[in-house]
Amino acid sequence: MEKIQVKKLVKIFGDNPKRGLKLLKKGHTKEEILAETGLTVGVNDVSFDINANEIFVIMGLSGSGKSTLLRCLNRLIEPTSGEVKLGDSNITSLDKKELRDVRKHKFGMVFQNFALFPQRTILENTEFGLEVHDDITEENRKEKSLDALEKVGLKGWEDKYPDELSGGMQQRVGLARALAVEPDILLMDEPFSALDPLIKREMQDQLLDLYEELNKTIVFITHDLDEALKLGDRIAIMKDGEVVQVGTAEEILTDAKNEYVREFVQNVNRSQILTAEDIMIKPKAVLYENDGIKTAKYKMKRNGLTSMFAVKGKRKFKGIVRLENLIDAKKDIKDFIESTKTARPYETLDELFGDMADLDVPLPVVDKDNNLLGIIVKGTVLSNLAGEDD
Repeated sequence: MEKIQVKKLVKIFGDNPKRGLKLLKKGHTKEEILAETGLTVGVNDVSFDINANEIFVIMGLSGSGKSTLLRCLNRLIEPTSGEVKLGDSNITSLDKKELRDVRKHKFGMVFQNFALFPQRTILENTEFGLEVHDDITEENRKEKSLDALEKVGLKGWEDKYPDELSGGMQQRVGLARALAVEPDILLMDEPFSALDPLIKREMQDQLLDLYEELNKTIVFITHDLDEALKLGDRIAIMKDGEVVQVGTAEEILTDAKNEYVREFVQNVNRSQILTAEDIMIKPKAVLYENDGIKTAKYKMKRNGLTSMFAVKGKRKFKGIVRLENLIDAKKDIKDFIESTKTARPYETLDELFGDMADLDVPLPVVDKDNNLLGIIVKGTVLSNLAGEDD
């Protein structure tokens, strides 16, 4: 999987953009260039790297240039100057045939507008991106599309039509269509902004689940800071066509580079950015499904615990066992494993407070395959939140 490198990228809209480019190099502002020439600077001298297999979020207010920048990455919009490199390949210097091949095999795109064909079934909409691939048979196209629909939770809906689906489900179709071509890179232009808050959160969680499962790089555009903080491994903040800061959520919140970024993040609290993965700790010990009653009692006594989490095999999470239930027990330990609430590594503290409040034991954190990754104890939560004013 290749890294994306963006170097000194500029996009100027209007006649004779080279005139605007000369003015930019002389230090003229976006507003000055517009007033003098009528040219609009969409992207201004942008440079950054996007690592392979990360979710890189580009955020900013309306008119900041974020969608223009995204489209420059695969040359849906032609840059005025600068470079976009994918590994050793310079996207900005490819001829039309080479560019078509790169778009077909490397990039998948998901738009804010679902852009579904109303006269096509859900399966036919999903197959659309594969129809330009001459080397894919009709049977293989259908197989890939059905697999993509299953990945986004739409198995069984393939014969329906778009008007039979909710907005969130229609956006899942758009995502499935991009996944069906099996791209290395997903470009997502504010894909969830038209959805209501509950569906939006579900789609964010769906994307994170897919990200855990698939070997993809995701470039995600949003104007929503909460969404950026939830999804992004790193975030680039744009203003007036320029990238004013790139960093992790924690870096941006604790070390804002200018007043614009500080104003952007001033009302964010740590509970909205700290995730289960950030604050979980390893359990002192675990029980194994085949442990005997005496072994379970010994482990709890040795570690000073009144309950322990049980796993199958190395770490497949099964539930919790309480010491009080083992006092006079003679049965197999499997009979005393109780189910309990779990958290996913990407869920924020803000999302988990309710679950933690209801529990008298730590909250286990599991991955998409239900493997136990760690546990969250209330004392750890409080100590992390106490660092908010550090």
